[in-house]
Amino acid sequence: MSAPLLQVRNLTTRFNTERGPVTAVDDVSFDINAGETVALVGESGSGKSVTALSIMRLIPSPPGRIESGAVMFEGQDLLSIDDAAIRGIRGNKIAMVFQEPMSSLNPALTVGLQVAEPARLHRGIAWSRALDMAKDLLSRVRIPDAASRLSSYPHQYSGGMRQRVMIAMALACQPRLIVADEPTTALDVTVQAQILDLLKELTRETGSSLLLITHDLGVVARYADRVAVMYGGRIVESAPARALYRAPRHPYTLGLMASIPRLDGTAGQPLVPIEGQPPDLALLPPGCSFSPRCRAVSAVCHASRPPLVDIGEQHLKACHNA
Repeated sequence: MSAPLLQVRNLTTRFNTERGPVTAVDDVSFDINAGETVALVGESGSGKSVTALSIMRLIPSPPGRIESGAVMFEGQDLLSIDDAAIRGIRGNKIAMVFQEPMSSLNPALTVGLQVAEPARLHRGIAWSRALDMAKDLLSRVRIPDAASRLSSYPHQYSGGMRQRVMIAMALACQPRLIVADEPTTALDVTVQAQILDLLKELTRETGSSLLLITHDLGVVARYADRVAVMYGGRIVESAPARALYRAPRHPYTLGLMASIPRLDGTAGQPLVPIEGQPPDLALLPPGCSFSPRCRAVSAVCHASRPPLVDIGEQHLKACHNA
């Protein structure tokens, strides 16, 4: 088998705060193969977005710092190359679609200029040719009358259309990997489905890999090839998507599944919430960080932190209980 496109190994990222050091990403490891869609799933504060920002080397310093680990991409460790080299990769070989387009798009520049800029910057293409490419990209992400919309500004687009613009920008340089950080959070349900269908379709057409970050296990059921579940800054379960949905093995994953509305024979039954609150990363409990909320907790859970172990067929879990 060929080597994975992206290999994240023992990634740890900390922030200095008034309350002391906070470990937002704690010894995280996972792979993404060429053409594969991997979903990082978990509640707010679980470390998903910080993991993505660490991969892209976008952690603000201070107060943040990538303490240790490696991020191997096409044979290069992205954490050890210089700033000029990582700028040559961002937006070119690895592109990112952020959660809120209006915080990423420049309100003072037309959409056409912003979609054309990556090709102009990384490929040295003349502006006239780059703008033609921008028109084609806007058509590709199904923005009506793309030629006339090149001269529009971000505020003249709806929320769903702005997210399509972000996808067009991400595709401008035909990246090997797209990182989509909660790309549908601010959109209504019907537009969410359209955006996710579009992302999956375009990555399939281009052969790009996709790292999809979300808090919603229901959203990724039809889009991901593999799923990694995060809690308290760590991956607590990872498996091929079908295996995870068929037989989740970590109590936190089971809790997430139980909180998803169903349309099958169990529809109409009350949802089962996960009791308690997500952990305070500055005050994590000893042992397993999920132990205060776990229905299957035992003495060993309070005493030691469970390692992430392979239980067969590429299914990994970090839990002391069977």
